[in-house]
Amino acid sequence: MVALRSLCVFCGSSSGRDPAHTDLAVELGRTLAEQGVTLVYGGASVGLMGAIADACLVAGGSVVGVIPRGLFRREVAHRGITELIEVETMHERKAVMYDRADAFVALPGGFGTLDELFECLTWSQIGIHGKPSAVLDSNGFWAPLLAQLDGMVDVGLLRPENRALLHVATTPTDLLDVLRGAEVTVTEKWIDPDER
Repeated sequence: MVALRSLCVFCGSSSGRDPAHTDLAVELGRTLAEQGVTLVYGGASVGLMGAIADACLVAGGSVVGVIPRGLFRREVAHRGITELIEVETMHERKAVMYDRADAFVALPGGFGTLDELFECLTWSQIGIHGKPSAVLDSNGFWAPLLAQLDGMVDVGLLRPENRALLHVATTPTDLLDVLRGAEVTVTEKWIDPDER
């Protein structure tokens, strides 16, 4: 069981063309506030990032943003959040977000969202942390990625137990329930020399 006091959300700094993505971000932000879970995110005031932060704040929640100083020109820092942490590099940004969160979830996004999600999953796989990761998928956005992961299991490049590290939920309330109920075990040995 996970004591879910804070959730790190990875998502786009743009909104994309489907308004359902923004609606989902708003719903998750509101749900976090209602359940007393602090939002940890990339610190921007634009796109899906801004939508989830604003929704959480409006509902009375707590929001921690982490943003590299060099991104201020491209991602406008959200100056109205509970705590804005400025760091020097993208690596430092991720490390601070990972440290401040009890679990991780990805909403729709691009390369940055995938990078952050898969780094968390990799760290879990090799035993660096024991925090659960999930995708929130209300309209099938993540279905092609999930199919790809299942295909990687089918051809023997991803172990089933490692595939199981990525949880899936379709609503914010279900997401928080899934994360709280997750049992993430820290792997002591992730490569068997006999399997090379």
